[in-house]
Amino acid sequence: MLLLLVLLLLVVVVVVVVVVVVVVMLLLVLLLLLLLLLLLLLLVLLLVLLLMLLVLLVLLVLLVLLASSLAALKAPLKLEG
Repeated sequence: MLLLLVLLLLVVVVVVVVVVVVVVMLLLVLLLLLLLLLLLLLLVLLLVLLLMLLVLLVLLVLLVLLASSLAALKAPLKLEG
């Protein structure tokens, strides 16, 4: 009878330990997946920011070219006038 109780206790302890280890492993995997998702989001945000900077630079260059061409167009008109 005592041996049976000890065996039952051992089985219960082993099952509990296995369940705890599996749950901890699953939580660690979930945390890693969340970290990967956060890293992906950060990369996407960085890419969007870089694209916005590139668009702003292109707009600035276009504005400078437009201003210089307008000044070049206005200068001869003033000279003729």
